[in-house]
Amino acid sequence: MKIDKVHVLVLEDIVIFPNTEIKIEYDNVYENMMYRIFNDIDEKLVLVVNPIEDFFHDITSLPNVGVLCRLKIKMTIPNNKTRLVIEGVRRVNIDKIDEEDKIYYANYSDVNYYSENDEDKYYGILQKTLERYISKAPYMSNAIISQIVKVPNLSDFCDLIGSYLAIDVKKKKKYITTTNPVERAKLIVIDINSDIKFLELERDIEQEVEDNVNDREKEYYIKERIKMLQQELGEEESIEDEAEKLTKKLNKLKCSNKTKKVIKDEINRLSKMPESSPEIGMTRDYINWMLSLPWNIKTKDNENLNDVKKILDSSHYGLNDVKDRILEFLAVKQNAKSTKSPILCFIGPPGVGKTSLAQSIAKALNRKMAKISVGGINDEAEIVGHRRTYIGSNPGRIIQGIKKAGSCNPVFIIDEIDKMTKDIKGDPASSLLEVLDPEQNTKFSDHYIEEEFDLSQVFFIATANYIEQIPYELIDRLEVINLSSYTEYEKLDIAKNYLLPKELDESGLTPLTFTIDDDALMHVIQNYTKEAGVRELDRILSSIMRKVVKEMLLNKKQVFYHITIEEVEKYLGKPKYLYMKPVSSMQVGIVNGMAYTTSGGDILPIEVTYFKGKGNLILTGSLGDVMQESCKIALSYLKSHTNDFDIDIKLLEENDVHIHFPEGAVNKDGPSAGIAITTALVSLFKSVAVDNKLSMTGEITLQGRVLPIGGLKEKIIGARRAGINHIIVPNDNKVDIDEIPDEIKKDINITYVKNYKDVYKNIF
Repeated sequence: MKIDKVHVLVLEDIVIFPNTEIKIEYDNVYENMMYRIFNDIDEKLVLVVNPIEDFFHDITSLPNVGVLCRLKIKMTIPNNKTRLVIEGVRRVNIDKIDEEDKIYYANYSDVNYYSENDEDKYYGILQKTLERYISKAPYMSNAIISQIVKVPNLSDFCDLIGSYLAIDVKKKKKYITTTNPVERAKLIVIDINSDIKFLELERDIEQEVEDNVNDREKEYYIKERIKMLQQELGEEESIEDEAEKLTKKLNKLKCSNKTKKVIKDEINRLSKMPESSPEIGMTRDYINWMLSLPWNIKTKDNENLNDVKKILDSSHYGLNDVKDRILEFLAVKQNAKSTKSPILCFIGPPGVGKTSLAQSIAKALNRKMAKISVGGINDEAEIVGHRRTYIGSNPGRIIQGIKKAGSCNPVFIIDEIDKMTKDIKGDPASSLLEVLDPEQNTKFSDHYIEEEFDLSQVFFIATANYIEQIPYELIDRLEVINLSSYTEYEKLDIAKNYLLPKELDESGLTPLTFTIDDDALMHVIQNYTKEAGVRELDRILSSIMRKVVKEMLLNKKQVFYHITIEEVEKYLGKPKYLYMKPVSSMQVGIVNGMAYTTSGGDILPIEVTYFKGKGNLILTGSLGDVMQESCKIALSYLKSHTNDFDIDIKLLEENDVHIHFPEGAVNKDGPSAGIAITTALVSLFKSVAVDNKLSMTGEITLQGRVLPIGGLKEKIIGARRAGINHIIVPNDNKVDIDEIPDEIKKDINITYVKNYKDVYKNIF
């Protein structure tokens, strides 16, 4: 009898036999095919087919015999799942399988069983074999014996036994496709006898282990039993086999003969170790590390200078000094066939692009990249590794980074070298000396590896925020490149050309749906960020776009958004940062100093007053030691030059002087406020007001000499932002003026001074 259009259920890991039942659970959401089959099943019948090999939805690979099954129970259980109970009815021949909308249907016909004369003989053989198997296998239930008497023929008997056997699923699939009961019985007898032999072997091994275990070794009994079983089954390779595999890897390794000999000696030592030796794991780890290092594997540099320049320009704005240095390195490398790579150190405030620039250099040079951060490290073993004698020892971060990079000439980024600490565990900064010294790193020796590794081809790039916190002996080995703060106009260009396109892409917007004008961008830069770099600016632009996307989806319509200053305040609220402003009018005893902070430059108003006293000096405003000394020097200088400045000495002797720096909650320190403090004192005691649009920076000595200062670019940018139009700076800082953008310099009058008397003549 042939039947049309019966659903086909393909089960790869579950086998059902005629006259037996199985339970199946499936998820209504994820197992869509199962859900559709059992919601559309006709007369509760389904044809179960077990593919012999992996299915991969190839219906031509399915066997031509399956089991016709009946759905007995279907219920919904928690977690959106359905549980089925399916009963096998009989074997059938599959005549044809079709696919409709990813569901399989089949035509089937009944299997014709041809009775053979010796079926009774095999019935008896199978019964005796089964009874012997049950007596030896602890996992076979005696309940099967009570069911034997109910089985009428050899075919059903084979199916009953097949459903109980704890054997491989592939063998059970073979039972299903074998329609001849006698042939099926032969297969089952062979499989049962094979399992009985294994059980007897297991029992012999257990007895052997028990005989060899003494009182001190009883705690290892279970481990020993498992090990012997694995060896008998060939699932655990011996030490000799492992040594052979390691030797094959060594033969393919590209390294020096000296290094190969070291690895070979370790492999030979491993092969002779007893399996119970605690050194096996340590030796194996060491050999694997040695075999995995890229001793002589290197990548080819991109030698097209124009291509490299284009890649660097596309990822970072400005930073011409750094880009020129990379191009110089490539040019020299091509011209002289040099192999040594430079060792650079990018120093600058947070957010100016030090780490991302190093990553772009790796991309431009077509080199692999390794990156570690040494901030907070206080153990020199983190750099040069642990000795192999320690349990759990490993190579240092340098060797680990080289291994991850997979080449011996990567761009290696060492972040935060100014934040390493020193304690009883050692000085990691000193350990970096060998790594970052071109004269030493050709033969770098990690404590764990112990063999020399050539680091001269590695392009090291270190990053730091403060050069003062890096030990001098380490700085001496680095080529320092300063990355200064961005001006507001530079931030505007970066936002337009780099940040906006990136954030538009990440938020799913386009220039056709979102724009922001330059005035709005400058408003964001000046009033919602206070940083040297552009990280906060990037986050704020991302915040505006997220709010825009949310509005679009809530309103369910595409709208063109053009962001102006008014819309900025709508999305971000009132301005977040208010920079220091000069006093609104000229006042006696108030002078504008200039400050350099981690977030850029700013002006620093200084206020002084005096009152009846005994010539004491009072300082307020959270001043550091250097600032306090500057105040004392300024007052002493003024006292020693009262005649030059036409000041009554009695005012200084009979009054206390109070010097105050506003914003007392902010700590202030640094050698650059001397001439501003002195000018405020002269203004006070001469009763002459100083121009509120004037600011100054520079340290003063007791003889009145004006010393150069740092951070001039940032200070001038901050002063211009505050509305200052006249600046007094030390004469020795003339060389720094070239760094100031022209759009800043054109609006500011700069006066250079060598001695404080030059300041006095210029103002008073």
